[in-house]
Amino acid sequence: MILEPRFTDDLSDLPTYKFGPSSLTWWGIVGFMVIEGAGFGLAFAAYFFIMGHEQGWPPEGRLPPDLLAGTLFLVIILLSEFPNAIIKKAARAGDVPTIRLLLPVMVAVGVVLLIIRGFEFNSLNCRWTDDAYASIIWALLILHAAHILTDWLDTVVLCALMFTPVSYEPRRWGDVDENSMYWRYVWMLWIPVYLMIYWVPRL
Repeated sequence: MILEPRFTDDLSDLPTYKFGPSSLTWWGIVGFMVIEGAGFGLAFAAYFFIMGHEQGWPPEGRLPPDLLAGTLFLVIILLSEFPNAIIKKAARAGDVPTIRLLLPVMVAVGVVLLIIRGFEFNSLNCRWTDDAYASIIWALLILHAAHILTDWLDTVVLCALMFTPVSYEPRRWGDVDENSMYWRYVWMLWIPVYLMIYWVPRL
């Protein structure tokens, strides 16, 4: 006996893309953020473990990191949320001209932040090989620098795609939306890292 397939509904009218939790790539990015968050959690735990075994923080004879570069980085990355939020809204509305206008701004912001990050390493007043304090300070900054670099590369690729015909493919709008979500994760993570590197040693 041959069973004939039965179709209870026609799914051809369903959208080929979705935003938020209905998207598989959204879940992939969330999983990626959870894994990265676990890595930062371990780094934070190591930071406070080392601090708990030192008589002073930073250890005696060391100056805390200079504030200028790190604070400038903080101000710029927080301000970057304004164009980022507009891009996210435009992606959900399929507003390609706005995406084309502001994605290059986010690429430029990434370049500026990476340059400032270079100056940050030079303002820590220690080398990563000096002692445990120096190593964990450098580790936190390197971890976050990797976040900036990976998201910047993703933004560069998306920016290039948005100036091609595929920019009108709705699934690409989902990519832009999820890139904006990840950028929020990047700048939110910088706040505790900034406090640990620059202000905890001054308490």
